[in-house]
Amino acid sequence: MDGKKRCAWCNLKNDAYVTYHDTEWCVPNFDDTYLYEMLLLESFQAGLSWECVLNKRDSFESAYDDFDVNKVMSYDDDKVCELLNNTSIIRNKRKIRASINNSKIFKAIVDEYGSFHAYLRTFTKDRTMYETDKTTNDVSDAISKDLQSRGMTFVGSVIIYSYLQAIGVIYSHDKDCYLYKSEEG
Repeated sequence: MDGKKRCAWCNLKNDAYVTYHDTEWCVPNFDDTYLYEMLLLESFQAGLSWECVLNKRDSFESAYDDFDVNKVMSYDDDKVCELLNNTSIIRNKRKIRASINNSKIFKAIVDEYGSFHAYLRTFTKDRTMYETDKTTNDVSDAISKDLQSRGMTFVGSVIIYSYLQAIGVIYSHDKDCYLYKSEEG
């Protein structure tokens, strides 16, 4: 390893996890395809570790048609059965069904706002939040509540908070991490 101090959650023995921590986590990326991918993956994290999901990311990408929201929202019972039999992804029937339903709602939000990022900006006011040692905040509470009111599941405030960290809305590197900063600069 390179000797750099990283966030306590980062398993230094997992190269994919270290790369994710160093180059992707908390880095702003507001491309709708990425926002969709991360929302889908975060919903599968419920009750599991992010490392477990991240280790299966490539398999999810393949199983979920390269995270093409238009394809996923049209999955039928045969595709659900295929996903349930795919040993390389998380095979939870409720999460798989939620991923299809959530895709439809994601697409409806994009159609309504022009992009998912535009939707998120109604809550974030286009600002980056710098905070550590939290699992929810007022913004994750509000987004979670709104997504649930639209019919999404597996989008509780903790999941949405993790999502906002993943996409770079919340910057949360530990104070002793080499990537820590308390504000833009």
